[in-house]
Order: sequence, then structure tokens, then C-alpha cells
Amino acid sequence: MAGDSSKFTAAIEAFDEANAADPNHVEAEGKQWPKELLYGHQMSRWMDRFAPDASEALRLAARCQHIRRWEIPRDAYPRDRVGYLKWRTELKNMHAQIAGEILGRVGYDEETIGRVQSLLKKERLKHDPETQTLEDVVCLVFLENWFADFAKQHDPDKIVDIVAKTWKKMSPAGHEAALAMAHQLPGDALALVQRALAGPA
Repeated sequence: MAGDSSKFTAAIEAFDEANAADPNHVEAEGKQWPKELLYGHQMSRWMDRFAPDASEALRLAARCQHIRRWEIPRDAYPRDRVGYLKWRTELKNMHAQIAGEILGRVGYDEETIGRVQSLLKKERLKHDPETQTLEDVVCLVFLENWFADFAKQHDPDKIVDIVAKTWKKMSPAGHEAALAMAHQLPGDALALVQRALAGPA
């Protein structure tokens, strides 16, 4: 939980203010949302659900996981594996920089800022339990809220490959939470998940 509730609240409000500027809007929960503002709220809700004892740094990282993501569009990079990886690296660095500036402005110390930035960059995934928890929550948010629509836009074989790779990034606890929630997916999306988890034919 937050050590200094006023500082934590100020950081969350600043993250939300930054993401409220997203020009891309989606409908959810009966209203229109700036896309990354909605995503930040979804991340916080899943973090509370998946890791209720998460540290303050981890809760902060969850809320700003995609902060101002739209400023570096995917189309700015080649549509190949190298382009994708470069795009993801640039995004992580940007998220860490913006988050660091906001956290410094509201009064966080360098140690906390550095920790949040490390989490956002997914450093030591599979070796740092908090980085792993953040990755699990990222995957759970995607599966619950964004996967079905994403799956409709791409070739089924590509989706199966993405799900299989995503599964490998998750912890056993993440797998358990995902399986418990997967039955809520539409039939076509659920079939793709089941196919991915079944492995090669």
C-alpha cells in the first residue's frame, strides 16, 4: 500500500491527467474513454485483484504502464520483428522517462523513481518477482479487455502464436488467473486461446 497517501494520490492523478489527453477513444463501462486512461484504470484494478499486497512502486508502475503511449505509434517503425522490438524498447524508455518526471514533481525520492522505471522497462523479467507480477497483470488485462477485438483484426495463426508467446512470459499464478477468467471470452477468442495452449498440432 501507499506509504504517503497524498503523494501516491497526486502521482495517480497526474498519470491519469497525462493519459486523458489520448486522442484515441474507446467505449467501455457505458461511456467513452481516452484509450490509455481506461487502460491505466484496468491495470490498477487487476493489480488490486491479482496482487493485493503489491508495493507502492508496483502500484505506481501499473497505473503508468502505457503512459502517453500514442506519442510513439507502431506505424512509425517497420512492420517486421526488428521494427516491433525497436518500437517496444522506445515505448518502455518513454514511459519510464515520463513517469520519472511526474514522480519527481510530486515528491518521490530517487530510489522509488528508479524502481518504478525499472519495472516499466521490465528489467530482470523471470528473476524479479515484482517485474513478473507486472507482466502477469499486463497479460491479464490484455486477455480480459482487449484480446477479443484484437483477435478479429489478425490472422488466426498469428493470434495463436502471440498467445503462446504471451503464455511463456507469465508465472504459474498468472496462468491460474488467466484460465479462471478465460471462459468469459467470446467463443471464437476462447477457441484461439485453447488452440495456443494445446501446443503444436
